[in-house]
Amino acid sequence: MPSVYIKTYGCQMNERDSEAVAAQLLAKGYVLAKSEAHADVILLNTCSVRDFAEQKAINKMRNVIGLARSERRNPIVGFMGCMAQSRGRELIDQLPDVDLVLGTQKFHRAGEYLDELLAGRREAIVDIAGEKDSESTIREHLVNGSAKTSVSAFVSIMQGCNQYCTFCIVPYTRGEERSRTIPDVVAECRELVTRGVREVTLLGQIVTSYGKRDIPARDGRSAFVQLLDAVHEIDGLERIRFTSPHPKGYGDDLAEAYGRLPKLCESAHIPLQSGSDRILKLMHRGYTREKFLGIVEKLRRVRPEIGLTTDLIVGFPGETGEDFEQTLALSREVEFDNAYIFKYSQRRDTPAAAMADQVPQTVREERNQRLLGLVNEIAARKYDTFIGRQVQILVEGPSKKNAARYTGRTRCNRIVLFDGSERHRGQLMDLKIERTGAFTLYGNPAIVNL
Repeated sequence: MPSVYIKTYGCQMNERDSEAVAAQLLAKGYVLAKSEAHADVILLNTCSVRDFAEQKAINKMRNVIGLARSERRNPIVGFMGCMAQSRGRELIDQLPDVDLVLGTQKFHRAGEYLDELLAGRREAIVDIAGEKDSESTIREHLVNGSAKTSVSAFVSIMQGCNQYCTFCIVPYTRGEERSRTIPDVVAECRELVTRGVREVTLLGQIVTSYGKRDIPARDGRSAFVQLLDAVHEIDGLERIRFTSPHPKGYGDDLAEAYGRLPKLCESAHIPLQSGSDRILKLMHRGYTREKFLGIVEKLRRVRPEIGLTTDLIVGFPGETGEDFEQTLALSREVEFDNAYIFKYSQRRDTPAAAMADQVPQTVREERNQRLLGLVNEIAARKYDTFIGRQVQILVEGPSKKNAARYTGRTRCNRIVLFDGSERHRGQLMDLKIERTGAFTLYGNPAIVNL
């Protein structure tokens, strides 16, 4: 049986795509390799959001090819995903030993192309063409009926993005928005529940844009909220999450859903990007800082304990010291539980790449460190408030860093570690928090049960 190793770069959408490809190949008789060292097929699922991510994948492929040559092996090697979509045949021109370049609408073709390559029926294959209904092809999961069953799963509900933020390459690599039907998504979630899954995370590039073109609002509820309602009705499902939304998608119907749907976890990742109205306009974000603060106030009114995280970009073209101070000020005011901070990276063919007043790299670095320090300080203070409190987690399994500890997440999406065993996997468990670490809580179920 041919063995395959898949390495994933980037976001949860990429993780989900890799999982679907792996499940597809397992169904065809492949086995999953633990590393690239002895794999017959090596696939890198790539990200294009930052230049660093692209260079990391290219350097990794060079190392893979070099190691294979030194060992006189000749594995099939390929790029998938966003960088593959963006660069296409250019990747084979740059690295002639690459056998496969597979675009973002072609993941479901991986099996047939690899079969042809392994059989020697074809040489290098590049397929980055669009394909109708590709949004409905990412549905296989690596979930089985054993004790190792995953209790949480990602479900891709749409592909593409119509926002065209000036810094972002995603609309060019993922295409326009295309949504699956509500019955199709519900059927996948229901099947996952029969296989032991108790929590689903609905995925989309802008998940709150789900069904805008195809599914009319009903009873004042958007297509996305209608989907939440339908998934909520699945027996045996305990929790629902979603990512990644856009602030423009947080209408009153979605805020109301947090209070109306018990399975919808009180957790929201809302990408802010900048606290400056001037920079937000240059980014083509479509909201103001006042509008963003209104969304936060609305959510906290419905769910006071809601966990809020965000994305922030420093050093966008033209960002002044005053613009950056506004981002710091808004971060202090909102008090995010965590934030993913990015130094602006020029992406080819995006409007921001050609803007005047590109911020020097040294300034981007300095602002990144200042903002990171503030976010960490706020988060540490908020995490400390959990000491002595009781929380409920869904136990996911052993910690990746310490197998003697088990891990789960609170409803507000904080990671909790505790001394557990395999019998706890999949349980909703109450723990008392005894101490905190870096974005981690440590709990004790025995204390709760006294």
